[in-house]
Amino acid sequence: MLGRPARVVVVGMTGVGKSTLAERLAARLDAAFVELDALFWDPDWTAAAPEVFRGRVAAATAGAAWVVAGNYSAVRDLVWPRATAIVWLDYRLSLALRRLTARTVRRAVTREVLWNGNVEYLWQHGKVWSDDSLFHWLFRTYWRYRSEFPALFAEPAHAHLQVIRLRSPRETEAWLGGVDPSRG
Repeated sequence: MLGRPARVVVVGMTGVGKSTLAERLAARLDAAFVELDALFWDPDWTAAAPEVFRGRVAAATAGAAWVVAGNYSAVRDLVWPRATAIVWLDYRLSLALRRLTARTVRRAVTREVLWNGNVEYLWQHGKVWSDDSLFHWLFRTYWRYRSEFPALFAEPAHAHLQVIRLRSPRETEAWLGGVDPSRG
């Protein structure tokens, strides 16, 4: 059960649906939705300066109730101590790869405008060997996150967090359906 006010962080591998779940959960809990990518990326895919990013995150999470989507370790010390729960989308690599592929193709074909006017290009992500490719990022971080997250959750500084580990979309939907915003 999520406490009130809910301050939740949704983490997981790239492309698994962190932002989608966080936005849905925020709406259900009547909480602010905070997408770390939107605070990190400036126009032309320029990363925000560290102090600017941290300031944006601090301001976005200053309220009583929020749901944050993202894994940025650079702001973990700002977000996790105030959070009440972590939702970890711990999906299989094959599912993450399928979802990332579908999302990347959809965004490229529709020219979906993301944060601060940025648009993803299929050729950019198709170069799997490139640091600019989300597929490269997925392969670089998948196993690291699977070992890093449990270790982080076990740290005494994070003992206050309710950790919800979801291993499939079906399990995620069932959990979300059971979130009762009137309880807690």
